[in-house]
Amino acid sequence: MTFSSAFDVDIDSTSPPIVKGFRFAGIASGIKSNGKPDLGLILADELVAAAGVFTRNRVRAAPVEIAEKRTRKGKLRAVLVNSGNANACTGAPGKKATEVSTAALAKRAGFKAEEVAPASTGVIGALLPADKIVDAMPRLLDAVGADRASDFARAIMTTDQWPKVAARKVRLGNKDVTLLGIAKGAGMIHPDMATTLGFVVTDAGASPALLAKLLREATDVTFNSVSVDGDTSTNDSLFLLASGQSTMLKAGAKETARFREALIDVLGALARNIVRDGEGANHVVEIVVQGAKSDADARKAAKTIATSPLVKTAFHGHDANWGRILAAAGRSGAVFDPAKAEIRIEGNKTKVAIVKRGMPIGKEAEAEAAKIMATPSYRILVKLGVGKGASRYLTCDFGKSYIEINANYRS
Repeated sequence: MTFSSAFDVDIDSTSPPIVKGFRFAGIASGIKSNGKPDLGLILADELVAAAGVFTRNRVRAAPVEIAEKRTRKGKLRAVLVNSGNANACTGAPGKKATEVSTAALAKRAGFKAEEVAPASTGVIGALLPADKIVDAMPRLLDAVGADRASDFARAIMTTDQWPKVAARKVRLGNKDVTLLGIAKGAGMIHPDMATTLGFVVTDAGASPALLAKLLREATDVTFNSVSVDGDTSTNDSLFLLASGQSTMLKAGAKETARFREALIDVLGALARNIVRDGEGANHVVEIVVQGAKSDADARKAAKTIATSPLVKTAFHGHDANWGRILAAAGRSGAVFDPAKAEIRIEGNKTKVAIVKRGMPIGKEAEAEAAKIMATPSYRILVKLGVGKGASRYLTCDFGKSYIEINANYRS
């Protein structure tokens, strides 16, 4: 699995393209007390191929359990999403509330409830007010349109500062194919599905099995390679829906490989946007580990560095504290010789080595590195010097604002 392009392409879209076979809506249903949009819908014109990946947290919200079961069948007609309420840890009543909500959509739209995947995000422990969703259903369906993806993107936000949208067009054979990705997330972001809700629709088509394979591979190098705070959620869900109105993908074909790269680009752009919006974050930092004994060892080191509170607070202070970085790699479980380690801070135009052969280069180099670390985004390259293994993670700094936001989240 390569990772060379996962976070490099900035393809955020402020004007989402129309994707053949899909319509969107986003309205306020009253779940949020502030009157902001809180109910979103992705509606396919007909039954489409579908795949999903979901949280690995043992505590799973009712919509996750239901969505995973329904998505596993490989066909969906709609995804119904609410913000402002996670409907997690709500027991049988929570399951019933999700079922009632999706059944209301299916009945009014004229298809089966099992063809609707639910997703929820918000405060844990509060029962989903299904009556508000049922009452809002006529307005939600009246608001549906092929050009309403922006409304959907706003309706799924919680602590997000902005909607997160990325799109990519790719030529496959003699057909143009569109991929549109929409996500939400700012806090509780960590690998194992990177705490978020994510949705990708495309007018390409494929078997459910092939879609699931492509989504797992793309998720591994994007959403599962980012961290804001080391916390996974009860509600993580990522869906890929394919209408097949432009072309069909086949396993092993060149066109499928190109689609996979486009999917990685879309998810990578969304993942970067999520980290950039990390609660209280000022800096996006890419951790690149090379020269490990294996890719698995490189991933261990990159993950540990990216999630270390000591490292992340140093990022916030623009402190080129190489000792924290090297110590994090040392406790990661990766096998390497510290005497061969190198660390470099890389900006857009400047690269500064601060450690060579396991030893600091000096205060002057660290001062130059600190200048790079004061910029909005940069890269830290860690070379372990024992092999060809490589991996990378995307992370951000930890500052006072993160504590303030999360200390007052429920109040």
